[in-house]
Amino acid sequence: MPTDPVCGMYVDEKTADLKLVRENRTYYFCNTSCLQSFAAPEKVLHELRQKLAVGWPLSVATLVLTYFWNVPDWPYLAFAMATVVQVYVAQSFYRGTWDAFRNRAANMDVLIAVGTTVAYLYSAAALFLPSRLPQIFYFDASAVIATAILTGSYLEHLTREKARGALRELQALLPSTVLVVREGKEVEVPVAEVQVGDRFVVKPGGRVPADGIVREGRSTTDESLVTGESLPVDKRPGSPVIAGTINGEGRLIGEATKVGEDTVLSQIGALLAEAETSKVPMQQLADRIASVFTPVVLAIALLAGLGWFFLGGAPFNVALLIFVTVAITACPCAFGLATPAAIISGTGRAARDGVLFKGRDSIEKASDIDLVMTDKTGTLTAGKPRLTDLLPFGKLSEREMLAFSVGLESASEHPLARAVVERAREEHVEVPRVSDFRSEPGVGLQGSIAGRKVSIVTPQSLGPSALATAELRAGVEKMAEAGKACSVLLLDGQPAGVLGFFDASAQGVREAVATLKRDGVEVVMLTGDNERAAREVASAVGIEKVRASLKPAQKLEALSEARAAGKHVAYVGDGVNDAPALVAADVGIAIGAGAEVAREAGGVILMRSDFGSVALALRIARRTVRKVRLNLLWALGYNSVLLPVAAGLLVPFLGFGAYDYLPLIGAGAMGLSSTSVLLNSFSLRWVHLEGPPGAPPSRVQVPTVRPVSAG
Repeated sequence: MPTDPVCGMYVDEKTADLKLVRENRTYYFCNTSCLQSFAAPEKVLHELRQKLAVGWPLSVATLVLTYFWNVPDWPYLAFAMATVVQVYVAQSFYRGTWDAFRNRAANMDVLIAVGTTVAYLYSAAALFLPSRLPQIFYFDASAVIATAILTGSYLEHLTREKARGALRELQALLPSTVLVVREGKEVEVPVAEVQVGDRFVVKPGGRVPADGIVREGRSTTDESLVTGESLPVDKRPGSPVIAGTINGEGRLIGEATKVGEDTVLSQIGALLAEAETSKVPMQQLADRIASVFTPVVLAIALLAGLGWFFLGGAPFNVALLIFVTVAITACPCAFGLATPAAIISGTGRAARDGVLFKGRDSIEKASDIDLVMTDKTGTLTAGKPRLTDLLPFGKLSEREMLAFSVGLESASEHPLARAVVERAREEHVEVPRVSDFRSEPGVGLQGSIAGRKVSIVTPQSLGPSALATAELRAGVEKMAEAGKACSVLLLDGQPAGVLGFFDASAQGVREAVATLKRDGVEVVMLTGDNERAAREVASAVGIEKVRASLKPAQKLEALSEARAAGKHVAYVGDGVNDAPALVAADVGIAIGAGAEVAREAGGVILMRSDFGSVALALRIARRTVRKVRLNLLWALGYNSVLLPVAAGLLVPFLGFGAYDYLPLIGAGAMGLSSTSVLLNSFSLRWVHLEGPPGAPPSRVQVPTVRPVSAG
């Protein structure tokens, strides 16, 4: 059964008619106020401010008339002011109560409406029927209670809106209109009307409206808010562009390849929205409590009032106050908000640093991780290896060797392949035509070039007879001694040369590994590279355990062994060659992956190629789940302690006079209960990673969203 995304109460989707579809997701609401709060939060905040501007002056004036300044006919003045509060200020509670009866699902508004109405109607009856009821009035209680609870609601809205800042920031990244080229003319249309294949114009300083390919122009784009890349990225014809990124000083014409919900930006938003509805197992008990809480509380309130009236000797008006106090002290919202408040704050904080939790249980699983297994290339290293060595055999020249190699590698997206392509571009080597191309993960590439069978493979995939060749063995050992990765070029099945690659460890990895260790998380490297190259990088970043020369299937075996030993394993990879391991781990962490991998593999998506985000993601997950538990403990403790007090626990010690002030205290405590849950969750905004030992803590600043240009 779904829950209201605003208050957390259970909603039966079979009977509920209050719902809203957003980003292809249907949200259900327990009352109209929650629906309006979700759909138009700024409007609701404005209305709440208006109501509080009326409610508090009238409530305070009623309080003064009741206790401090009994002017002639003051009960009639108090009645008039309390009536305005009940009709205008408390209007949303009555609307919510009607929604609850219509949907056959009790909510928080029922308790508030019943409690304040009983106090108000009794006071009105006492005023206009003086011969039948004692002249005791509670107009102050009904007015102050309604206004105080509405104030708590206002504080909840403020806190929730701040927590949702990351999602709103993403939604603000797209321009509202865009120039598209149609029939040779530039036409301004709403961004929602851009279709795949349309050519769009991005002026200097404007935002890219859709994912696409540059067709004309040269410029740079600022992709920091989407990918985390801090430096401007060069764009030329053929370069990809991402929706929401900011164009530099040049004018670009792009062709849309993905629009609407298919763009990277929209998928990030979808992941955030999905994470906001996540739950942890402890919340299931809270949900069951919240679903029956209101009718149970009303029953307790009725029994307490009747019990004290018939058995405890309480006057009728005091019995009514006992009923009112129990009703307005109870707080089912604290149970309902315990998970969504923490999840929204935690995922919002993570999104600021490009960390996206995918799936409903990813945060909970990430909070249990005690072992991180990680790939090397592009994860612990900078991901931009350079082709440093070409060792051809026989009469083959370095240039010929590079030509054969780039012919195959130009068809691959592997980081080593990009290094070969870059070296060929630098040396102006023409890319030959390749046919029958085939890629085998963990082994290498093969195809036909100029009538010859060409392969580029890992040394580990070669048989003992091939490695027995002195020239090949010497070349492989030379690369290993230098701590470099290497590949072997085969021509017609025979070794023709060795390619050596060097990829330095990425900045900040050592600090991130140290942070994981401080947090009690072990780190192990799994890589297909040779032992020497792997240990060179591992030593540089502070990793002690290394398993090298592994094929993808062997990485899966290592994962299975660790899980069989009782470890909760996260696997960190680039999301391309490591997709099987990302799926097999308890939590797959795709680093620098973008939306394509996010759809297929991994429970945590790191938009930035920064290993430090792994430590941050796991720390946020642990703190978020901890906040959920604290919130639930607080909600349980609050209601367990204050409901018995409201029902008369203190009467033997303080007498019935305690109910002169308990209704007001109960209303304030109820508002503070929900607000405390939100504020406790809101503290997740300040989760950060420490710097190197001795350095002051550093906090990542929220990027400023720049003005959106219509161009």
